[in-house]
Amino acid sequence: MKKSIVIITSLILVIFVVMLTIFNLNKTKEKEELTTVKLAEVTHSMFYAPLYVAIENGYFKDEGLKIDLILTSGADKVSAAVLSNTVDIGFAGPESAIYVYKNGETDYLVTFAGLTKRDGQFIVSREPIENFSIEDLYGKEILPGRVGGRTRNL
Repeated sequence: MKKSIVIITSLILVIFVVMLTIFNLNKTKEKEELTTVKLAEVTHSMFYAPLYVAIENGYFKDEGLKIDLILTSGADKVSAAVLSNTVDIGFAGPESAIYVYKNGETDYLVTFAGLTKRDGQFIVSREPIENFSIEDLYGKEILPGRVGGRTRNL
């Protein structure tokens, strides 16, 4: 999840810069066509919710951008997509840029921002729980992460 936070932060910063650049270049021109920005995400995540909302509500279109969101499971696949110019921006952890750099690539990846120290966590339920407290989880089994990940007993 740390990677997800770094990745979403990176995307927001890069898209913001792209939007400002495009907006400034097209100030006096009529925006007839949208500029497509291809974005590879390493996983679908609740941390990307602001991005998904912005896409669905047309906020990028309002700024002349069309976001082409592509799921590329795995940082290695995101890196490959960026390096091959298949996508413009990739959400992946910084380790992928390090691997590419250490393998001698001359056109290596650039990583933007790291605003968090730890992963955030969400506790989700199928049903609403009034007055929820952490004690409600005692004795329950929790899957922290994705299917296939570790489970925890509290």
